Amino acid sequence: MALIKDGAVVDDPWVAVADEADLPEARPAIVTLERWRAERDALIGRNAPLGVRLASDRSPAEIADDLDRLALVALEFPVFTDGRAFTSARLLRERYGYSGEIRAVGNVLRDQILFMVRCGFDAFEMDSGEMDSGEMDSGSTAEEWREAAAEIDVFYQAPFARREGGAGLRRSRPRGSCRRHSHFDL
Repeated sequence: MALIKDGAVVDDPWVAVADEADLPEARPAIVTLERWRAERDALIGRNAPLGVRLASDRSPAEIADDLDRLALVALEFPVFTDGRAFTSARLLRERYGYSGEIRAVGNVLRDQILFMVRCGFDAFEMDSGEMDSGEMDSGSTAEEWREAAAEIDVFYQAPFARREGGAGLRRSRPRGSCRRHSHFDL
């Protein structure tokens, strides 16, 4: 698995730990929601960062009271057509005020990165098979993902990042002054 963060392929310090496996002593660990519920008190006492992985059918409300204890929330995309993690990311950022890392895991596609960023994701774990070249360490990988995230820069709806949406831009800019990639004439 490769991790895209801040527009670059980076080493992932986090370890995804199966429910029956021992936790690494001093490394950041990601556990399932089920393990978090079963071992919450012991996990809080760890001296290393902790994250929780939420399946797409689980709500962020289930960990809302513990978000201040979690450095990372990994949201699953089990298949291309399951977009519930988009909603979960928005809820984490907007309703629950979560400021830690929100990581997209599972069936993460480059074509969706722009929308993931707009919903609050800031890290993307992907299979090496997802890249056209099949080489995760190729110089073009990070650049292709960065380009995908910047492909469109004017939207009608305001994103999580609180940039102004198209309606606000329409009021604040003279007609025809929109940037090259907008989908409508302001």
